[in-house]
Amino acid sequence: MSEQIGVTGLATMGANLARNLARHGHHVVVHNRTKAKTDALMGAHGEDGDLVPVESLEDLVGALERPRKVIIMVAAGDPTDAVIEAIAPLLDEGDVLVDGGNARYTDTIRRTAELGERGLHFVGAGISGGEEGALDGPSIMPGGSAEAYAVIGPLLEDISAHVDGEPCCTHVGTDGAGHFVKMVHNGIEYADMQLIAEAYDLLRQGLGMSPAEIGDVFATWNEGDLQSYLIEITAEVLRHTDERTGKPFVDVVLDEAEQKGTGRWTVQSALDLGTPVSGIAEAVFARALSGHVDQRAAAQKVLPGPGRDWDDQVADREAFTESVRQALYAAKVVAYSQGFDQIARGAEEHGWDVDRGALAAIWRDGCIIRAAFLDRVRQVFTDEPDLTTLLTNEYFRDAVADAQEGWRQVVAGAARHGVPAPGFASALAYYDGLRAERSPAALIQGLRDRFGSHTYKRVDAEGSFHTMWSEDRREVEA
Repeated sequence: MSEQIGVTGLATMGANLARNLARHGHHVVVHNRTKAKTDALMGAHGEDGDLVPVESLEDLVGALERPRKVIIMVAAGDPTDAVIEAIAPLLDEGDVLVDGGNARYTDTIRRTAELGERGLHFVGAGISGGEEGALDGPSIMPGGSAEAYAVIGPLLEDISAHVDGEPCCTHVGTDGAGHFVKMVHNGIEYADMQLIAEAYDLLRQGLGMSPAEIGDVFATWNEGDLQSYLIEITAEVLRHTDERTGKPFVDVVLDEAEQKGTGRWTVQSALDLGTPVSGIAEAVFARALSGHVDQRAAAQKVLPGPGRDWDDQVADREAFTESVRQALYAAKVVAYSQGFDQIARGAEEHGWDVDRGALAAIWRDGCIIRAAFLDRVRQVFTDEPDLTTLLTNEYFRDAVADAQEGWRQVVAGAARHGVPAPGFASALAYYDGLRAERSPAALIQGLRDRFGSHTYKRVDAEGSFHTMWSEDRREVEA
């Protein structure tokens, strides 16, 4: 059934989302702060469907029947607040505002409360899939009240990607849940890309392969358990030749990776929640390091490396390539596991009823981190909704165990040969930290009590204790 909806903010994502809505037969009222973008959309794609341009927010609201539904597609932060401040007074009780940008989830919690006091519904919807996804079918992660989802949910499900007839859209939870989950999704995306980059670097340095040859390897990997959108486009990028120079495209791109903030937010949130997401953190820090151009230039002149040849490591090229594949798969599973752990902890902290199996289901298509193994993840969390960590599930436990020998060889080889592989190494350290029978944190607790009287707990008694280090070293109950 055709529905009315407004879209304000017609940069690439907003324009493509409006076109997607129109292509699905909906009546879409489009608006942009500057009229030029509205005119450009109508000039290029006005035939995509029922797109109705307006010049003001007043006109946009006036063109919609109640309950009005308006999607805001502008930059996160102050620009979003400015649009909300301008449009909210024009709306009536029961109308629904949807923020489809990459907002910080704490802002969404605040906005939900503020607009709720006015009788308005606010939905923070994470939308993943980039420009293509927005147009052809993204993965959508809406948060907000059940009442709001009843109004806007069917429409979002309609335009989302679909797998086996199921929409890649689900009601994630109340207030900021949707944007929280999208933030963690992006954090996993950071980790995934870092691991892919490390695999590429190891194959190039260890085997001397050309980018195109490595692209062929990734294309082959994409036919197996690593099948995913990011692996697919990695092969495409590595096989691409720069038109201007005739060189491999990857060789003419500056090696400074940028970031827009969601990865950093993920790590900050994980620190607040006390949830280790070391793979995501290392990916964020690796991007930061890549941008420290002056430090890198200075270090390249004076910091020595091991000066060791790779021949002893790669006598068997196929075996080395397989080890890198195993490391990539195992570390990738760790990154996803850590992300789902953070989602579970965030849901607990904020009182959201988040279904991890449903999230894995809507990430199977439309989004950047879509991967074949997410169908398995969906089944795992459906069968074991209280699973403490993905890594203890029988399937993933065995898959990572089978990959660990190659994983360890790759991490050791990278260290011995001076190739930075922080993603692979941190994932392995996390894996070993999880499985360790006893952690060295016992010593840390002892040190904390020694210098700061922070107390400690014992393995053989209840309660907290303190040793009188500066006196006779007797133990007392805290």
